[in-house]
Parts: sequence; structure tokens; C-alpha cells
Amino acid sequence: MEQNLPLWLIPLLPLAGAAWNGLCGKRYPERAVGAIAVGAVALSFLVTLVSVLTLGDVPRLETAGAWIAAAELEIPFNFYLDPLSAVMALVVTGVGLLIHIYAAGYMTSEGGYYRFFAYMNLFLFFMLTLVLAGNYLLLFVGWEGVGLCSYLLIGFYFRKNDAADAGKKAFLVTRIGDFGFLIALLLVYWTFGSLNFAQVLPAAAGFAVESGAAGPLTVICLLLLMGAAGKSAQVPLYVWLPDAMLGPTPVSALIHAATMVTAGVYIIARSAPLYVHAPDALFVVALVGGVTALYAATIGVVQNDIKRILAYSTISQIGYMVMACGVAAFSAAIFHLVTHAFFKALLFLGAGSVIHAMHGEQDIRNMGGLKQHLPRTYWTFLAACLALAALPPFAGFFSKDLILWEAYASPYGGVWLWLLGIVTAGISSFYIFRLFFLTFHGVPKEADSLHGAQHHPHESPPIMTWPLIALAALSVGGGWMGSSFLFGESDPQSSPWSRFIAPAFALAAIPGAEAAAYSKDTEHLFMVLSVIVSLAGIGIAYLFYQVRPALADDFQQRFRKLHEVVLNKYYVDEGYRFVVVRPTVWLSTEFFWKAMDVIAIDGSIQRAALQTSRLGGALRRMQSGNVRSYAGWVMLGAILLLGFLVSWVA
Repeated sequence: MEQNLPLWLIPLLPLAGAAWNGLCGKRYPERAVGAIAVGAVALSFLVTLVSVLTLGDVPRLETAGAWIAAAELEIPFNFYLDPLSAVMALVVTGVGLLIHIYAAGYMTSEGGYYRFFAYMNLFLFFMLTLVLAGNYLLLFVGWEGVGLCSYLLIGFYFRKNDAADAGKKAFLVTRIGDFGFLIALLLVYWTFGSLNFAQVLPAAAGFAVESGAAGPLTVICLLLLMGAAGKSAQVPLYVWLPDAMLGPTPVSALIHAATMVTAGVYIIARSAPLYVHAPDALFVVALVGGVTALYAATIGVVQNDIKRILAYSTISQIGYMVMACGVAAFSAAIFHLVTHAFFKALLFLGAGSVIHAMHGEQDIRNMGGLKQHLPRTYWTFLAACLALAALPPFAGFFSKDLILWEAYASPYGGVWLWLLGIVTAGISSFYIFRLFFLTFHGVPKEADSLHGAQHHPHESPPIMTWPLIALAALSVGGGWMGSSFLFGESDPQSSPWSRFIAPAFALAAIPGAEAAAYSKDTEHLFMVLSVIVSLAGIGIAYLFYQVRPALADDFQQRFRKLHEVVLNKYYVDEGYRFVVVRPTVWLSTEFFWKAMDVIAIDGSIQRAALQTSRLGGALRRMQSGNVRSYAGWVMLGAILLLGFLVSWVA
């Protein structure tokens, strides 16, 4: 390969795969469809890898052509590669490739094979457009594109009403956030006179810090947060993500690990120079992230659907990333985004392997004892659980530890954010090992509830387990690059990861703030506390679901009211249905449909038609068939015409 492969090749290759499978895939066997889809993503990953390896100290900006040129507004098709977009592109194509390989085996008996891979490739095209865009408007095109593809993939089983409704729910809820994003773009252009990152970000770094009354940067940042909350499923726009589990499992892995939900974190990190000059907006970001992390984790504790537990886990972990952005720890946020992509993709694909083995069963209460039947899934799933629980030396430990330290030490952080993070860590360890113990340990429950027969769980084929092994390796060692201790350093900011990503945030230095004095002993103390809390969560899960299962039932009965509230997700969906959905439906049916459409529009047309009909009925009587009558009418008409002409001439 040449050293300077064009950046537009990276998104173009998945687009070509989507076009081929969408237009021609129905005529070819599944093996050919899968090969095209996987091959397109593999080539995109190789081009990304070469581009990242040849990236120098200066960001790479390529213009593929003109796009919009009106008066002073000039927006080209330009692609931007710096350490931030490089990391994102590697995650999207690398993890996306493993998910595509897995899906090639998983989707063989699901129907719509060519359509599925056309959507998947198209999803990656839009996500790569989003992360490689050199301006906000092209980024917005990718942003809207992933929203469209999420609708198509979540509602892939469109014959099922629940799946179709979930796709519509995802599309509509994220549109709310997208409205804020679009207004933010207008304000960016109004403030900076450009939408290109090369002009906007350096200009933002030169602004004064906004304090007191909200200035333009604060408003822009809050509107961008609104868009991020929609795409990344943060409070209050998180409600679409749990329902997205009704799509195929590889879709869940792709949305949760490598693509859509990370887009919100990316846009905040990309706009870091704006945020550090708007401390009020940063506080809101930290608050939204911290509350979301804890809130979603508590719901995950009592869920029983294996994919729904992982969905609330994703909401919680994205909350960690958003919280890190809120304390201006953008490097830590992206680091956790990377490690989360590894272990969350593994968790979802492992869940898919379990569901495959259990013939579609997803309730963990109907599982148990699967360790002996699914040895490769078991050990790889365990690696992902330990990474999510943030135990050393697994990947999640290094990134979560860095976020917790930054939440405490950052000028925008504080003890309260650290406490939110540490409590969430303990709850996360509990719910993921509750899932693990109930699924793989205990007494096997092999009765097929649908058919009343006995089925025997079996390991997935190699095409599905090899991606699990690769992701398990990344879940174990993928976080070591963020450890300064492994490389003979003490300050967390001196790790290889921090040195690599630092140029992307060179313009995001906190104005007027001195670097916090680093205390090695304090950081080590926090690290030990984090591990103790995680181990405590695992220990409680082991006690409740392995040693004394009756304790869990007793605890549930003792706090029955609280359990019911949390099990029903604090009735937030019901609240939205009462406050938003029902009034909207009433307004659309009773006013806009019945009053405006039926009565005003249709009624006026029908009244006009009725009067026309009556006039036609009256005129019809003139057509009697009597020749003498016709002659009389002709005579009368002639007399009237003659009278008119005489009066007009006179």
C-alpha cells in the first residue's frame, strides 16, 4: 500500500459493500454476501491502520472536493485525521470487523441476510464519515446517517410489532437531541463564521472564559450536549436504548460498543476547546454523566433479560465517559471509550452465543450451568465481566481508575463526583456477576418453555467464537497502554496513551488553571479503594446467587416496593407516555386530524362537492329529451343574448 492512501477510502469501502449487497445481494448465496460485507470492512480497517501508522505530528486534512459555496459560507468535503479521529476510526473499523465476522455466522438462519449486511455496512459508512469529518456539517451528515441506520437495524425484524416500535422510538427520541445539535451548528457559524474544525477550534481557544451570564460558547456547548444525550443515551434521552435490544444481537454489539452511542462522547471531546471556556456547561456535562452512570447501574441490578442488563450497563458506562468530559478529562473519556468497546462488544457477542445455545431464550432466570456446554464462551465472557468490574490487569481497570482519579483531582471535579463513580463501580461489579453466575453456574435449566422438550446447549461455531477470543485478548491487555506504572512512570499523564492522544487536546488546556499536584500515595489509595469496592460487588453477587440464593429472594421481599419501582425503571417510560406521548397522540388525532383534516379540510371539500352535486341535479332537469323544450331554451337564450348585445351597444 502507498503511504498516503486517501482518507475518503476509509468510509467509501463500507459504502461500496452496502451498495453491492443492497442492490445485488439477493441474487447471490449468503457466503458471497458475507464475504463482500466482511471484506469491505477489513479493507477499510487496513486503510485506517496504514493511515494511522503514517500519521505524523501534524493532523492530516484532506479535501475531496467542494460541497457548499454560498456567499461567505464555504464548506468542502474534507476529512481530518488526528489522534482523536484516528482512535475512533480504528475502534469503528477494528471492532466493527470482528462483529461483522461474528454476524456472518449468527445471522445465517435469521432471514434477510443480504439486507442485514447492507444496513451494517451502511452504518459503518456513516459512522466513519462522522469521526473523520473535517467540519461540523459533514459530521452532522454522518450523525443523521447513523440515526437512520439505527432505525433500520433495530427494527430489522419489522414483522414483529415490538421491534418495529423500538426502531421508531430510537429514531424519534434521538431526533429530539438532533434538533439541539442543528441549532448549535447555526450558532457555531454565527459565532465563528465557519464550520471547519481548522478555523473553529483555534478560534474558540482564544475566547475568554465565560462566567456568570451564559455566553455563546455556553449555549453552543449545552446544545451539543443535548445532541450527545440523544445519541449516547444519557438522562433524560436514554429511553430508546434498552428497547433497541429487540434488534439482532450483532446490531446491539455494534451500536453499544463501536458506533452510535460513542458519537455523543466524540462530539463533546472534539469540541473540547469550546467546553473548557464554558465552565457552566462543563458542570452540566459532569452532572448528566454522573447521574446517568449511577441511575442506569441501579436499574441493571434487577433486570432479567440478558441483553437488557447489558443495555443499562452501556448507558451507565457512557455516563462515566460523559462525566470524564465534564471534568475536562477528555483523554480519560476516550480511553474508557476504547476499552469499553472491547469488553462491551465481547459481552454482547457472548450473550448472543448464549442465546444461540439456548434456542432464543434471553431470561437469565431460565439459564444456569452453561459453563460445561460453552467453554469458550464462558472464559471469554468472564474476561469481559472482569474488565467491566474494573479489576487489574483487565482493560476496564486502567480506564475507570483514570476517570475516578480525574473526577477527584480535576479543577472541575470534586469528591462528590468521585463518590458517584466509586458507588457506580461497585454496583456494576454486582450486576455483571449476577448475570454471570445465573447464566454459567448453578443448576442447569434446560427445559424448552416453548416446546416442552429437552434441548442441549452447544458451543457456537468457530466463526462466532474466534471474534470472542480476539475481543477477550483486547479486554485483558487493551488497557495496558494507559498504565504509566508498567512503563516506569508515576504520573498517569505520562502513559503511552496520554502521550499519543495529548496533541488532539492541545487547544483544550483549562485557561488559568494550574495542573493539580500529583500525589502518588493518594492515587494508589484511590486505586486500592476502587478494587476493594469492585471485589465487594462481586462477593455480594457470589453470596446471593451461589452460596445462599435464598438471600436474594429474602432481600427482594423485604424491599418489595423499592424492587418493583426499580424493576419498572422508575416508571420513566410511563411518565413519558403520560406527559408526552398521550397528549401528542390526542393533539394529532382530535385536533389536527378530526378538527383540521376531517372537519375543516375534508368537510369544506365535501360541502363544495355537495353543492356542485345539487347544482348539477338542478341543471339536469333541463335535459328532458323533449325537442320543443330544447327549442324553447334556445329561443330564450337567443333573446337574452340579443338583449345583452343591444344594451351593450346602446
